[in-house]
Amino acid sequence: MKKYIIAILSMTLFSLNILSQQVYIAKNGNINFISETSIENISAKNNQVVSFLKTKKGEINFGVLIKSFKFKNALMEEHFNENYMESDKFPKAKLNGHITNIKDINFGKEGIYSGIIDGKLNIHGISHEINATAQIEVLDKNIAASSTITVKPEDYNIEIPDLVKDKIAETITIKIDIIYEPYEK
Repeated sequence: MKKYIIAILSMTLFSLNILSQQVYIAKNGNINFISETSIENISAKNNQVVSFLKTKKGEINFGVLIKSFKFKNALMEEHFNENYMESDKFPKAKLNGHITNIKDINFGKEGIYSGIIDGKLNIHGISHEINATAQIEVLDKNIAASSTITVKPEDYNIEIPDLVKDKIAETITIKIDIIYEPYEK
């Protein structure tokens, strides 16, 4: 009898450990960016964002192929990839971060929570610290997250020619919407 109790306790603790280390993945997350000026508004969408969320420690990672951003106008897309982002040289943007208030989020209970994310955003081969708030919604089996961050092209050594400087905002708004599903290895 003692062996059965020990076995049941061990299995319970093992199961709780697995649940507390739940890993989620998003393979088709969305990132939109917007440059708003008095002359022109420029926006692009990317729905091929890959992201991992590890709920135990609040680790969050994003990977984005730069060439996957789609514009209304093919010429804008070409200029974005060739002239500004140099997509062949710097094909990805990455974010490696943590939800710093992870204890305030109950991933085992459905609801909407506010998260604070600190991390390093790497664009155009340059990394900078970022801090953002996120809305995190725990659903039945999935987790939805959304956030908005702002970046300055000059911080990432993205050169804007004088000819179009007035058409591109000094600060670009990036909107992120992700739905995570449990990761099955």
